[in-house]
Amino acid sequence: MSSQLGSALTQKLETAARAANLVILSAESGTDFNKNLTSRFRLALAQNADPEQTLTLELSEGFDFQKPELLPEMTAHLREEARRLKNPHPDVYVTLAGLPVRFSGFKWPFHRSTSGADTYIVHGTVHLEDGQNSPLHALVSASMTVTFAEIVPAPEQPYAETFIYNAVRKTLDQGQLELLKSGNRQPVPVTTRYYSRWQNKFFFTDTTNTTRQDYLALKVYWLSGVLGGSQPVWIADPRDAQYLNTTPEELMQMAGDLSHQGLLKLDGDAAAATPALLDRAAQYHEKMDKALAATKPAFNEEMRHGHTNM
Repeated sequence: MSSQLGSALTQKLETAARAANLVILSAESGTDFNKNLTSRFRLALAQNADPEQTLTLELSEGFDFQKPELLPEMTAHLREEARRLKNPHPDVYVTLAGLPVRFSGFKWPFHRSTSGADTYIVHGTVHLEDGQNSPLHALVSASMTVTFAEIVPAPEQPYAETFIYNAVRKTLDQGQLELLKSGNRQPVPVTTRYYSRWQNKFFFTDTTNTTRQDYLALKVYWLSGVLGGSQPVWIADPRDAQYLNTTPEELMQMAGDLSHQGLLKLDGDAAAATPALLDRAAQYHEKMDKALAATKPAFNEEMRHGHTNM
């Protein structure tokens, strides 16, 4: 491991990463939005991993994740990330509306809003990942209220990345986040409406078995078939389960049904695209185009063409 850090945090993370079958490739100092020191780690499954098969973990300098209330979620986060690193593109997801998107450049941890609002903010970028080097992307400013922050064990990446990514996907599904060639940051509000205190869990979208099957077929089409050279992708991802309001076990059941239909080739908890699934190319590209069209504000298009009485 190349490292500029010799902190106790580095030593603790090495131990936690090893337990998740990860190695730390590098560790260096960074700064957050407010120029406070952070520790930035690059992790992978092996020392000689391809750059695309690595992940970045950025934590506040001196953050102690070994506290009893913090360690379980850190452990789960690292194990899930280790499993995602076996995907051809670990940072790519799909939305229910039909968009394949890649998340990058999130500047952890959260910082307090500088506009006077009583919120915590994290900035990042979401890109359209359609296999055609699309320039379309959105600079996002995801914000959680102080009330919502009380639910989160710590305003750090391992404790918030999943629900932030899912809030971005939900906002895209609602047509409230536009993918552009360039543009300003767009808001992604994360409030208590995404969390059930009674059930003690996040809630983004109510789905049926049919919806989940459609989602999994769409995911495997894009992540395995189009972007992954028909390599298998993780089906039982807890991040998807949270997004779809289901469980990893139910996702595996849905994948089994799709396998029986000849659309997926199952390999343990992963699945690869079959020729039958790839035959749906026109259907999924049309779905993507409709989802992109839905993100464009109609009133803006009318104003661009002079159709306004303002």
